[in-house]
Amino acid sequence: MNHRQPIVSVYKSYIHEIRRLPHAYLRRFFRLKAEDDCRAALLTKCDDHRTGKLKRVSKTIQQLRAANNGNHHAFNRILDLAYGRVGRLRWELMEPLLSDPNATLPPPIIPGKESSRPPVYSQELTALLTSGLSRRKRPLAPGDLSFPPILPERADPNSSDAQILGPFSKRREVNARWKYFRQEWKKVLPPLQISVSPSREDGHEGSDSGTATVVRKIGFYDTTVLEELVRLTTKPKNTSGAFLPRRWLRRRYQELLGRIPILTFMSARKDMKTKKPGGFSVSLAPNALKARSQGRSLPCATDDDVAWNLKASGEQ
Repeated sequence: MNHRQPIVSVYKSYIHEIRRLPHAYLRRFFRLKAEDDCRAALLTKCDDHRTGKLKRVSKTIQQLRAANNGNHHAFNRILDLAYGRVGRLRWELMEPLLSDPNATLPPPIIPGKESSRPPVYSQELTALLTSGLSRRKRPLAPGDLSFPPILPERADPNSSDAQILGPFSKRREVNARWKYFRQEWKKVLPPLQISVSPSREDGHEGSDSGTATVVRKIGFYDTTVLEELVRLTTKPKNTSGAFLPRRWLRRRYQELLGRIPILTFMSARKDMKTKKPGGFSVSLAPNALKARSQGRSLPCATDDDVAWNLKASGEQ
């Protein structure tokens, strides 16, 4: 078939750039992506649609080539694709968190109309939405989830506006709640997996009752992808034939860690002094670059620190 030749040529160029990538995970990810992209183009019967798909594939190849040649913007882009910050993998990581199969369904806003039930914020999504470490924008307040700020005060039947102007349209309330849900989860940076903090009592994961059913096995659960990523920020050994400086690679992976929140289930504490329910927390890896500027603040300088700094400045 005449259309096979350009696809084969594009695939060979794709594989050539993939082989130059510095680490095994990136090569595995983009090899699978290359197969999917080129197969999709091959199975497309419409010439115009096939040409459009090949143009998109060629754009990805150009990004890979620029990344392999040391363009940090292009390298950040391929890291975001490979680790689910953008693209289809991002949706696959986020989709399980957008519902909670164990949650009790809220009653319909419009009595008798099942489709008018408001969205359910899972515990995992709630933790991500209310943390500045997992958001592209400012974190939400817990009250924003129960009463979205895009709703007018009139939507509260106990408000003075509702008493003066009358009740707010239930249909408009349903639409506003779902609109807010959709627009806000799209600003979330998904975790690669859900981690479990060992119990404080006996040091074993999942020792508290209910942990096994609460923590969902999503994303890269039961893999070493996150651990390998953290290691690359300390020992970014280049395992391919391409030359990219280790310090440069370490910087790119540290920046990537700043875009990957770590979602951890904290087991309930049952000691005599403190009783805290289990829940989810959001953090960043210690060597993530974003951790230095967001979510953590530097300690205030002491008198000794100031004295040392003045002395050091005078000696220079």
